[in-house]
Amino acid sequence: MIRRDRPGVDYNGLVVLIFLILFVGGCSKAYYGAMEKVGVHKRDILVDRVENARDAQTEAQAQFKDALAQFGSVIKIESTDLKDAYEKLDAEYDESKEAAKNVSDRIGKVESVAEDLFIEWEEELNLYKNSAMRRSSAQKLQGTRVRYKQMLVSMKRAEKSMEPVLRTFQDNVLFLKHNLNAQAIGSLRSEFSNLKVEIDGLVKNMNDAILTSNQFIKDLKQ
Repeated sequence: MIRRDRPGVDYNGLVVLIFLILFVGGCSKAYYGAMEKVGVHKRDILVDRVENARDAQTEAQAQFKDALAQFGSVIKIESTDLKDAYEKLDAEYDESKEAAKNVSDRIGKVESVAEDLFIEWEEELNLYKNSAMRRSSAQKLQGTRVRYKQMLVSMKRAEKSMEPVLRTFQDNVLFLKHNLNAQAIGSLRSEFSNLKVEIDGLVKNMNDAILTSNQFIKDLKQ
């Protein structure tokens, strides 16, 4: 998603250009070229994609918390309708899996444009005639790369912490599906504390990633 708060950008033209590129199966170079024609450069695209990845992590956080709450409500009620319990937990698992996929997709898009931006920046250093300006730009590039790497490591840590949660969740949903009886609910109760620990760790990692994303966006906009 491209933000609409940049002055002087013809967003109707932008939409048409993007549509044409997607329609003919254009490459990244064509996409960047079209975006630059309407005043949106790789740096702007990177900011947008980092914001999208951050928002996807915020949404995933909320979804995993909801899933844990649903899990807890199911195992606390003695007279739980087992079929209904399974359907609720299975729906939460599917939504959690989709939220995790969205996070991974958004991070991948961040990596793609960041790599292209840094390559372009590196190449353009050779165009400077003023050596002081070249050194200043090279230093800024190095600093941006360092902050980007810190942010990406944090994002990847949060992304990876979703995997054990999804595995545990899937195991419990499958067990409930295959054993629709009181014993199955008893087994889920014993797993709840482990799942809570995993989700608490996930939430912490995502909070860290969101904070580093916000700082990177702030630095890049300066």
